[in-house]
Amino acid sequence: MTTNVMKSLRFTEFGPPSVLRIEEVAIPEPGEGEALIQVKAAAINPSDIGNVAGRFTKTTLPRTPGRDFAGIAVKGMHLEGAEVWGSSAKLGIVRDGTHAEYVVVPTETLSLKPKSLSMEQAAAIGVPYIAAWASLVTAAQIQPGETILVVGAAGAVGQAATQIANWRQARVIGADVTSDPIPGAEFVVNTRTEGLREKVLELTAGKGVDAVLDTVGGPLFEPALRSLRFGGRQVAIASPGDPRVSFNLVDFYHNFSRLLGVDSYGLTSREVAEIEEEIRFGFESGALKPPSIEIVRFEQAVDAYSRVAARQAKTKQVLSFDSRDRQNGSFNGKVH
Repeated sequence: MTTNVMKSLRFTEFGPPSVLRIEEVAIPEPGEGEALIQVKAAAINPSDIGNVAGRFTKTTLPRTPGRDFAGIAVKGMHLEGAEVWGSSAKLGIVRDGTHAEYVVVPTETLSLKPKSLSMEQAAAIGVPYIAAWASLVTAAQIQPGETILVVGAAGAVGQAATQIANWRQARVIGADVTSDPIPGAEFVVNTRTEGLREKVLELTAGKGVDAVLDTVGGPLFEPALRSLRFGGRQVAIASPGDPRVSFNLVDFYHNFSRLLGVDSYGLTSREVAEIEEEIRFGFESGALKPPSIEIVRFEQAVDAYSRVAARQAKTKQVLSFDSRDRQNGSFNGKVH
């Protein structure tokens, strides 16, 4: 490196994306058990928008946001020069995140980049696939032949969960505010026009589903819970509207239902690393496919944040730190 400064997206106060600024700051030095990564690409997740807005009580300022990344290991580990990817719940919250040219991360959170993915694609799989795996595999322990209801199936976590469930040989019923087909889901329930529980019972011959992954919460929480078969389990990971929900407790315990909560922020570095390795194998074997992405030059990061915050981005926004012009090609997206 010929300079000790880098460009970094920063915020010194909480608020809308307009509080973000690209600044020059010192390149960080890795400490014990840490590695310095030259970031090649970094995704923007909804949680990054919430972080900048001040919804995370542990965030300290000033801060660089960003949890997911793909890049090259520069120093601080035995894989120097290797192409890596990763994610960490602490990034962007209590330590500077990935929306910068370099980032320091705990070494144990790193995984070799799947050979089948570009840097931009690898940067897009972190939070969605880790959250989906922690929910379906670790918490719900889904089994081959089971039927899984994914509420919010058209979202990033929902799509990742559908792929993971298929890989684990489970059948998927998707539910979202659309009737459009969702890859990997045998059926799609439009929650705007159809009763969720009624439709699920119809599709399962009255038995209900073995497990639910609820990425939506709010008013869909109870209908999803009542879609479970006897002894079924539901995993809740979000409730972006009203965090309080209600349900019939008598129905719940009569059905021997189980309710599980999963928060990717609470995963340890070791747990994240173990999931990353499973996911890497899934992509390299072809069992998992990368999501559609839109590559955004780092200089346009604030604009990309604004589109995500306004829900105007139709695909995953991925910041690119490659100064060369990129072609659309296999990225299935466009470059800003």
